[in-house]
Amino acid sequence: MTIMSEPKIGSLEDEALKRKERLLALKRKRNHEEQNEKDNENNSNKETLPKPKFRSYQPEDDSLKQALIPAGKPANIQDEVKDQLAAGKSRVVIEELDIQNLAPRKPDWDLKRDVAKKLEILEKRTQRAIAELIRDRLKQRQDVTDLADAVNAITNADTSEDRET
Repeated sequence: MTIMSEPKIGSLEDEALKRKERLLALKRKRNHEEQNEKDNENNSNKETLPKPKFRSYQPEDDSLKQALIPAGKPANIQDEVKDQLAAGKSRVVIEELDIQNLAPRKPDWDLKRDVAKKLEILEKRTQRAIAELIRDRLKQRQDVTDLADAVNAITNADTSEDRET
């Protein structure tokens, strides 16, 4: 068994050496490519460097004075200040102010606004239901012939019920 294992050991060492050589070759190739990329970047940077702009610096060299930005001149704001002063002097007439806009609204004003349409519909339904109840009571009281007497009798009955409750 030892005879068979010896050739394997030698071949494994050979393969390891070959692998090391391939890794070194790849490393050299990668370093070479990175160096070429850096050279290309340096060349492109040298060609496209931005020109300086001097805002607050006074260059001493005549060739750099071309890039000097002239100092800004202050704008004339006297007209704007006069307009603002005139607007400040004008007085607001109290009569023109709407007091309702100044008064704070109740916390539930938006709920009331949103529910108003639904309440109108319910109010109509309520009126119809009341009318139907009146008709039913009138049908129950067939002995009363005059409609006005019936309405008076029903309203009197309703007020007496309200007093009891």
